[in-house]
Amino acid sequence: MTAGGEVIVRVADVHAGYTPGVDILRGLTLEARANAITLVIGPNGAGKSTMLRTVFGFLTPGAGTVSFKGRDTKGLRPSDLKLAGISYVTQDINSFPHLTVEENLMMGAWVFRRDKARLARQLERVYATFPALTVKRGDRAGSLSGGQGRMLSVAREMMTDPVLLLIDEPTVGLAPNLVEQVYEILMTARKATGAAILLVEQNVEQALPLADHLYLLNLGQVKAEGPGREFDDVRVRALVRECLLG
Repeated sequence: MTAGGEVIVRVADVHAGYTPGVDILRGLTLEARANAITLVIGPNGAGKSTMLRTVFGFLTPGAGTVSFKGRDTKGLRPSDLKLAGISYVTQDINSFPHLTVEENLMMGAWVFRRDKARLARQLERVYATFPALTVKRGDRAGSLSGGQGRMLSVAREMMTDPVLLLIDEPTVGLAPNLVEQVYEILMTARKATGAAILLVEQNVEQALPLADHLYLLNLGQVKAEGPGREFDDVRVRALVRECLLG
């Protein structure tokens, strides 16, 4: 059981994959709680990103359930879940490069795009959280640096004021000197929104100190779990090596 407040999302005995009859997740059970960073690690192919896509409704479980704030999400589309309070920061810095920073932020609020007052409030809040974007608001997103691009990706998902942030390998493909900056961005977003974070990450050394609870996945199942303080680099490396060696 994870530390923190109420259970925000629960994945219970979920089987899911991309091809009928071929499951990536094989009876996966985990949960994330309010006021907590839940870190999910594991070797490539363990099912980490598949888990996030299933939580966000891109994949439908063949068996098992996903619940958000106690409600079964079966039949809900990603847009429904986004409106309900889940935001998903993907691996890629997936901004619209030919649109301005502000236009990208507005795209993040498309689920309530007709509510002009709310849109204006959220823009103001995001700019207050990330002043660096304020001075870039009229620039094309494609002109941003790698760190600024990741900041925009996170800020865009903050536009809906989420209660849960799904974050998939935020440091993938970034230079080492940007990794610390990315985690500062994530902590700033968490402080501004109060959102719980369900974080998938390969860069375990940087992410581990932030984790309130940790799950290690292998072959679509939980291999180990516990409070983040019970795991250090040595234990994690040993567990991952065990997964790789079978």
